[in-house]
Amino acid sequence: MDGLDVRMRGVACRHGRVEAVRAVDLDVAAGERVALTGTNGSGKTTLVRAVLGLHRQAGGTILVGGQGARTAAEWASRRRVCAWIPQKPATGRFPLLARELLASSGAPAEAAEAAAKLGVGPMVDRPLHTLSGGQLQRMYLARAVGCVAAGAGVLLADEPTAALDFAGQEEAADVLLSLPVTLIVVTHDRALADRCERVLEMAAGCLREVA
Repeated sequence: MDGLDVRMRGVACRHGRVEAVRAVDLDVAAGERVALTGTNGSGKTTLVRAVLGLHRQAGGTILVGGQGARTAAEWASRRRVCAWIPQKPATGRFPLLARELLASSGAPAEAAEAAAKLGVGPMVDRPLHTLSGGQLQRMYLARAVGCVAAGAGVLLADEPTAALDFAGQEEAADVLLSLPVTLIVVTHDRALADRCERVLEMAAGCLREVA
């Protein structure tokens, strides 16, 4: 089975004095597809960002493929094995070309091929800030395909279909679910969640399984 397992034990995260994630325990098997649902502000995004070290947890452990991360080198290694589609994709402080974003995946040819299949291939020489929300989302999805081709075993996706129309949502879901990785996807897209093997819900920083 492709992908890497993800294991969380007692993971807690704070935003200042606010406890955003409360003692979460979660096991995701290698190759499993898991949807993370819940209302805005429930802690979903904070939890997946903690896997990447983008929000350092206040407590607990997160292992990916059995490996923890504490040092800068270990976090860099973590980010190579975890592809990431952010909820609000960055366009760069300075004009960043879509081609440069795809190249940052580590497998630019595969990412460019995915961009072409997603209908944004002709836009690769445009600055990211000139793309629409849906085009930018497709470009980040293509980058994730490149990351997987470069060796990532986990894909963390935060609302990857939010800016897309119904046809685009289905197309993006097909790509996400076809990749040979472990998938943890934060989503309000019920159709995407229903295609995952498990659906988990977060509420007030706590996690429970609903399907």
